[in-house]
Amino acid sequence: MFYVFFCLFLSYLQVSRIMTMASSASSLWPFGFIFLVLAVFQLATASSNVYIVYMGDRRTYEEPQLVQESHHELLSYILGSKEAAKDSIMYSYKHGFSGFAAVLTMPQAKLIADLPGVVRVVPNRILSLHTTRSWDFLQVKPHIINGLLSKSTHSSYGSIIGVMDTGIWPESESFRDEGMGEVPSRWRGMCQEGEGFNHSNCNRKLIGARWYIKGYEAEFGKLNTSGGVEFLSPRDATGHGTHTASTAAGGLVKNANFMGIARGLARGGAPSARLAIYKVCWATGGCSSADLLAAFDDAIYDGVDVLSVSLGSSPPLATYVDDVVSIGSFHAVAKGVSVVCSAGNSGPYPQTVINTAPWIVTVAASTIDRGFPTRITLGNNQSFMGQAFYTGKGNLNKFHPFVYGEDIAAFNAKEDSAGSCDSGSLNATLARGKVVICFQSRSQRSATIAANTVLKVHGAGLVFAQFPTKDVQFSFDIPIVQVDFTIGTSILTYMELNRNPVVKFNLTKTTIGQQISPEVVFFSSRGPSSLSPSILKPDIAAPGVNVLASWSPASYLVLADGTRNNVQHPLNFKIESGTSMSCPHISGIVALLKAIHPTWSPAAIKSALITTASLKDEYDQHIVAEGAPHKQADPFDYGGGHVEPNKATDPGLVYDMRVSDYARFLCASGYNNSAISLMTRSLTTCHKSTKFLVNLNLPSITIPELKHTLNVSRKVTNVGPVNSVYAVRVQAPVGVTVRVEPSILTFNSTTKKLKFKVIFRSQLRVQGRYSFGYLFWEDGFHVVRIPLIVRTVIDNFSL
Repeated sequence: MFYVFFCLFLSYLQVSRIMTMASSASSLWPFGFIFLVLAVFQLATASSNVYIVYMGDRRTYEEPQLVQESHHELLSYILGSKEAAKDSIMYSYKHGFSGFAAVLTMPQAKLIADLPGVVRVVPNRILSLHTTRSWDFLQVKPHIINGLLSKSTHSSYGSIIGVMDTGIWPESESFRDEGMGEVPSRWRGMCQEGEGFNHSNCNRKLIGARWYIKGYEAEFGKLNTSGGVEFLSPRDATGHGTHTASTAAGGLVKNANFMGIARGLARGGAPSARLAIYKVCWATGGCSSADLLAAFDDAIYDGVDVLSVSLGSSPPLATYVDDVVSIGSFHAVAKGVSVVCSAGNSGPYPQTVINTAPWIVTVAASTIDRGFPTRITLGNNQSFMGQAFYTGKGNLNKFHPFVYGEDIAAFNAKEDSAGSCDSGSLNATLARGKVVICFQSRSQRSATIAANTVLKVHGAGLVFAQFPTKDVQFSFDIPIVQVDFTIGTSILTYMELNRNPVVKFNLTKTTIGQQISPEVVFFSSRGPSSLSPSILKPDIAAPGVNVLASWSPASYLVLADGTRNNVQHPLNFKIESGTSMSCPHISGIVALLKAIHPTWSPAAIKSALITTASLKDEYDQHIVAEGAPHKQADPFDYGGGHVEPNKATDPGLVYDMRVSDYARFLCASGYNNSAISLMTRSLTTCHKSTKFLVNLNLPSITIPELKHTLNVSRKVTNVGPVNSVYAVRVQAPVGVTVRVEPSILTFNSTTKKLKFKVIFRSQLRVQGRYSFGYLFWEDGFHVVRIPLIVRTVIDNFSL
């Protein structure tokens, strides 16, 4: 105890010396010693955890090695020696920004948080992970003249997509490098070796691979890879990272399919782009924020153009300086790297969208026009059409006994739980060898979980009745056929009228063009942002349902019940759904746009996507959002709309932004001068007004509280013909009048940027709900559209 106190006292003397040198922190001097004395008694029993010490932007003139040494120096003041500091630090973030991750006690973390130069000390968190047809559906085809793909192939700029995920299966045909030129000279990354992975696994397509596990192991202990279901290397054991990487930039693979389903030519959106892999997520439990931030730091140094990040934390959302995705992406965007993130899979409920920082492109999930109809036939020859991926496993194309979950409830099952096949709710004796029908409930939303319940009692198959959705679930263990509640009720009627009900499954077929798409899928998380309601999120929608892409054959080694799989020929492609799948679609499109417009900023590229997006489906009807019930989609479902890749190449006007704009946004959000100045390494004086929140130059205007009248400003940059004239058109939100000044924008060789003002006036004197409209700038060829989202409020309203 005396030694601990002595070290802390020495640390106090050194810390106080630093504090007295910084006028902004001098007032903290007398309180520091008091805190240290109190901390002595905590340190005796305090457990160590991983903390991220975030110190803002790195000065451009500082060498990375000097930045790292400054981290050791700072931490040594707390721990008593540089040796102790070096032992404690797991990562020094020294390329794209400054900071470090270290093993500390809570009192030590609190001490560091008060030191000058520290923006925030953030506890390490564990984040979670969130194609033959999709690219054709998006019209990203090489033979379309002046299309996105054909334009990008004529560019000498070779885009590099960084993928932060579960790694990669390098032997996949999607990652061959035939016909690819030399690696871009600006690339500074590496091919990091490890278990089952060496330098030869990288090539001119897969140009880099790194892996990060220190933060993960600090939380969960050493990772045991002896079972062959994970690799201490960039090699992908789960398939998720391989799927997202091949979706974004996979090469052409003929006759790709998933167990014979969805057969065709598989390709990524940017087949000529390079891939850099950053394995930050692990098969046994998520992604450490300390590891993720290290990957951001390396990716900025390596020279990627786009970062594809299909992961995040569920609400409640951390602030922008407490969330590592926001921190890492802020510095990436400041260096010109576009960051694309998944919106989350917690829909259709409002305020569930994640990754909401305004500098990120946040992607919702939509459907494509490919379906997987599967016919089921009852014992009375009555048949119904459901959805499945059924290829004959389990021999259910012959009649099998058919039971309702509620009729075979386990003795100790909770009331009504067996009807939805909740875990442990079924009687194993009564279920063995039978097909079970279950109904979706509030407690049981997932067909896959219900299938696991049926599997554990040795059932033969599952019919799952649920709300209508195009998202098809799959289990390697037992067949699943999804039907809607109407069909499920008809099946129950048959079962009640027959003493020995039976059912058989027909093999799944693949159809194209027989279902209306796109639609926003049920699971896709919705806005408004719970952290910054004035920032429209998600930004854009892209295919994220039933996407076929490359997969890791290692993921098939272990089944859901823990037994090993006896698959003789592991599958190299798999169909998956999630905003994890929609994210790399946008990443691939951004890579193509970057190749065509290498000087465009991340904000300009994001604007091009949003202002050219579509609000209509293939049949010119308004896009629908799956829900309870389905409804016409709005900006909280899909942001600017459904992505139109070819139109994004020529948006006409863009709403551009720089780091200084984001700094002013953080000021308006309540962050202090010193923290923002450290983040940007430029002197920032924050003003108290929050009006800048609505004046951030986004390609959307969101007003969460309109009481009377509000003026909002925007600035557009002409990226079309030099001499252009645009006229305004407005579809005002219900209950609001909208006026734009000026109503005409004239661009020429000297005038490339113009401001305009939008005046909103409430016509209602009630506490309203959100309503939606659009503002258009049109020149006879370009239609530059941004969403308008307004909620009217009254001063004296209280709940």
